[in-house]
Amino acid sequence: MSVTVVQFGGSNCDRDAVRALEHLGVDAERRWHEDGLPADTDGIVLPGGFSYGDYLRAGAMAARAPIMDEVREAAENGVPVLGVCNGAQIGSESGLTAGAFTTNASARFQCEPVHLRVERADTPWTAAYDEGDVIEVPIAHGEGRFEIEASAHEQLLADDRVLFRYCDADGNVTDAANPNGSTDNVAGILGERETVAVLMPHPERATLPDVASSTDGAGVLHGFV
Repeated sequence: MSVTVVQFGGSNCDRDAVRALEHLGVDAERRWHEDGLPADTDGIVLPGGFSYGDYLRAGAMAARAPIMDEVREAAENGVPVLGVCNGAQIGSESGLTAGAFTTNASARFQCEPVHLRVERADTPWTAAYDEGDVIEVPIAHGEGRFEIEASAHEQLLADDRVLFRYCDADGNVTDAANPNGSTDNVAGILGERETVAVLMPHPERATLPDVASSTDGAGVLHGFV
């Protein structure tokens, strides 16, 4: 399998994503956004960072880059697409997923490990876990608060498209365990296709045993395997 990690100006987790994927035995390459997607790509990662300096809104400018038309077309054809942190913001801004990500309730950048509860285990991105599992993955964002209109939130729940919720170490979904004020403690969701997912925490930073205290994030990247 060949996964393309799209690099925008300001991306800073693209190399992390490539290294984590290669650790799992996945062939991965960085691709500058102006060069378009390779014709034979089997998967796509929209990595974290600060694309275009987060001007206007985080992810807003990258979402309008020409390559995103290719990403949307690939997603419609069933190619797996994973957006992480800034990539999640790009995904929501480009219409790959519902809702939006905005300024943390704390109004500050937060970089810390958090606990996530696996809400579904029957998707490519969560097949390595059991439903209800609690995993530890780091966050690093200033605009990670998930917001969604009430009617769209109801549809998200009706379609069972919530992948992860912020929780405490025992799996309790509480306000205290919500690091950024996200609606319904949502940390990751699916698009209309289950092959498309976005999440604010960084699974690639919790994959390599030599650089991370937790390797719990590897299960997410196994979605490409």
